[in-house]
Amino acid sequence: MKNVKIQKTVYAGIFAAITFVVFTFLSIPIPTIGGGKVSVHLGNAFVVLGALLLGTGYGSIGGAIGLTIADLIDPVYIVEAPITFIIKLLIGVISGLIAHKIGHITTEKNPKRVSKYVILASAAGLAFNAVFDPLLRYFYKIIILGKAAADVSLAINFGVTLINSVVSLIVVVLLYAALRAPLRRAGLLPSET
Repeated sequence: MKNVKIQKTVYAGIFAAITFVVFTFLSIPIPTIGGGKVSVHLGNAFVVLGALLLGTGYGSIGGAIGLTIADLIDPVYIVEAPITFIIKLLIGVISGLIAHKIGHITTEKNPKRVSKYVILASAAGLAFNAVFDPLLRYFYKIIILGKAAADVSLAINFGVTLINSVVSLIVVVLLYAALRAPLRRAGLLPSET
């Protein structure tokens, strides 16, 4: 039991590192009013993929920590790090619960059913992100920058977050399809979440 927890913690750390690297080094920043920025990135894809591959708890935490650390080391994003942690954790929880508690993707033998629940779970988590990430950041920016600047920033943030979500959905589905069989043979898929 103890070795399984250590192993899952290590894998969560790996997913934290992957999400950090993908966001920090493979994103396209877009400046916004007031010196802020939003980024086109695939960090959210790895939050969802972590929840699908590691299970709801460890996968969600790993991805949320990775993107939060990325925010903490960037002076533009640092003050939004708590929002990032909450939103990204919830993306993973939503995706993981649908995939594992409803779809049972780890034990399901029917590939079409697995694909259906991977798509559904990923879409639900990323749709949540597409709506609530910009909204939380909007209310934060009203406090910091004022309503006019926050209104302009909201439109940009919604657009970029929607792009991120659609591209992330495609990436997650393709990566999960490629990784499921070898990870299953190796006994590395979660037994329960």
